[in-house]
Amino acid sequence: MPPAACLRCGNRAVIKRPKNHHKLCKECFLSAFEDEVHHTITSSKLFYPGEKVAIGASGGKDSTVLASVLKTLNERHNYGLDLVLLSIDEGIKGYRDDSLETVKRNAVQYDMPLKIVGYDELFGWTMDQVVETIGKKGNCTYCGVFRRQALDRGANLLNIKHVVTGHNADDIAETVLMNLLRGDLPRLSRSTSIVTGSASTGIQRSKPLKYAYEKEIVLYAHHKKLDYFSTECIYSPEAFRGTARTLIKSLEKVRPSAILDIVRSGEDMARLTPDKSQDACACDDGEGMGGCGSANGRTSGGELAEMEAALKSKHKPTELETEINSNGTSTDDGSIKLPLRGRRQQKGQRQRPTGPLQTLGACIKCGYMSSQQVCHACTLLETLNKNRPEVSI
Repeated sequence: MPPAACLRCGNRAVIKRPKNHHKLCKECFLSAFEDEVHHTITSSKLFYPGEKVAIGASGGKDSTVLASVLKTLNERHNYGLDLVLLSIDEGIKGYRDDSLETVKRNAVQYDMPLKIVGYDELFGWTMDQVVETIGKKGNCTYCGVFRRQALDRGANLLNIKHVVTGHNADDIAETVLMNLLRGDLPRLSRSTSIVTGSASTGIQRSKPLKYAYEKEIVLYAHHKKLDYFSTECIYSPEAFRGTARTLIKSLEKVRPSAILDIVRSGEDMARLTPDKSQDACACDDGEGMGGCGSANGRTSGGELAEMEAALKSKHKPTELETEINSNGTSTDDGSIKLPLRGRRQQKGQRQRPTGPLQTLGACIKCGYMSSQQVCHACTLLETLNKNRPEVSI
């Protein structure tokens, strides 16, 4: 059987893309990957000329590929960006200290300044100390909250208002599934949005690799011979995300497009949340060179609504049909309304307010954005400090 030909140039193909099964040679794959990231950046208008941008660098494959691609595209397309590497040292011996050595090498390889900010200097705790105090279960909650705040504080130290992270399509699909399994629809808007941020901190975050498959990121790093750290966090196997990741990988084996399908579904569901909206990738109808790299199966998302409207216009209920509505009263058209399910109000209990429950403000202790008087990080720190063992002198 003769070797397969590259879909783009006709030379011998060496790569079968996981996301769309296109067979490409090495050069065409690298070019396609970079073109898709460029499309994501330009279609979402992530940057402006002269902007100073911090790359959240962990030394892993995602952030290393992000740094490499941004450097390449910045020079190729004249973005005019001032790129800086920003690393967070969580204080995990045998993991983060080794990966930071990779980041230091990347800073030299890509000729970028590097700033390292540690949990110990920001919060007075390392993750090793946190795990020693609370155990392995639930430690990722502490790390996630601290890391988000550490990135913002690190950016402020550098006087930078834009941080890019290496979150890929697999990461976002996992987050969508986690929110669905928790029944947390409001979080979908933030988890699927390519740009997040708040006026209270002034720090904008974006995900240029939002539509890039993890497998393709590994392929890109391999063929570009990038220097990255490949060991997983020693505390992450206990995380709930690991369960979602296993499910995603199983779905991908059966249906390779499942990852992008979940991301797109998350974008569609995010539009259902109040005063939230999320634009999907504007893929073209040609060779699939949009940001997600595949226009296959893309639809307007309104087929079911259109079908339902068409059926209703052609068919009217007869008197023998009964429509079930939301309150326990009958209506003039013969429908029956059922009461909405909810908690019973106890006698003497104050009625719950129906208006908005939260208003975004600033933490009274650290000044970080929060919908409560005290932010999540300070609340966690208060718990840790209460449980801190006494040190005898």
